[in-house]
Amino acid sequence: MPIGERQPKPEKVESVAEIKEMLQKSTVILTDYQGLDMKSLDSLRRKLRETGGGYKVVKNTLFTRASKDTAAAPLSDGLAGPTAMVFTDDPVGAAKTLQEFMKGAKVVKVKVGVVDGQVVSDKQIESLAKIPPKEQLYAMVVGGLQSPITGLVGTLQQLMSQLVFTLQGVADKKQAA
Repeated sequence: MPIGERQPKPEKVESVAEIKEMLQKSTVILTDYQGLDMKSLDSLRRKLRETGGGYKVVKNTLFTRASKDTAAAPLSDGLAGPTAMVFTDDPVGAAKTLQEFMKGAKVVKVKVGVVDGQVVSDKQIESLAKIPPKEQLYAMVVGGLQSPITGLVGTLQQLMSQLVFTLQGVADKKQAA
């Protein structure tokens, strides 16, 4: 270490490592939380935990250090003001939770995020919130797959019924003759 340079504090090194781990494993959405009281902050954290995520207030300098060599590196450009980080494995659930919370508490503002390694804007995060939940999407896919099969089964049953009626008609004719 060069002379005159200070050793970073262990808690800051630990915080940078924790943020870096979140950035590598999760979807991250940065928000401005200025004006949010502790009660509301706890409420938001609780709601995000229910969707499998979390909410952590971060220092911009520590976020910048942690984001180096990650997909979130571009997020640190122009990062100013109080910043909190939503981290989650379910970007749609987190975006929905944030949008619902922002309706009641207008003080939280989405800045930017990283979803599946791609930087996304606040407008794109807003669009994410409009996507149906995973369970509903699964149901739509299964319904879409099931519909043609149901139609095919109905058609085959109809053809078999017609064949049975035709064979019965032929058998009735032969008996009458």
